[in-house]
Amino acid sequence: MITAGRIVRLAERDRAEVQFVLDGQMRSALAGDTVLTGMLASGYALRNCEFGPEPRAGFCLMGACQDCWVWQEEGPRLRACTTLVIEGMRLRTMPPENWP
Repeated sequence: MITAGRIVRLAERDRAEVQFVLDGQMRSALAGDTVLTGMLASGYALRNCEFGPEPRAGFCLMGACQDCWVWQEEGPRLRACTTLVIEGMRLRTMPPENWP
């Protein structure tokens, strides 16, 4: 598990809370958050940097760079920066063993 606390929410804290599972851990976000925002606000980083030990928080944050892929537990991947978090989502930061 990569913990980082990359985002501190300063505004819009009155939206409904949404629960999702990330790498087997229950996390929470606010309705309307992207998956990436939910990950970063709940103290999780996207992944470790491939060139050092630092945790990554995404790159372009608009769906253009291919840096923020995460996988649904069922296997399909999605871009964390452009996908809205949905109640009950089950996500993982590493691809499933059977992923091509």
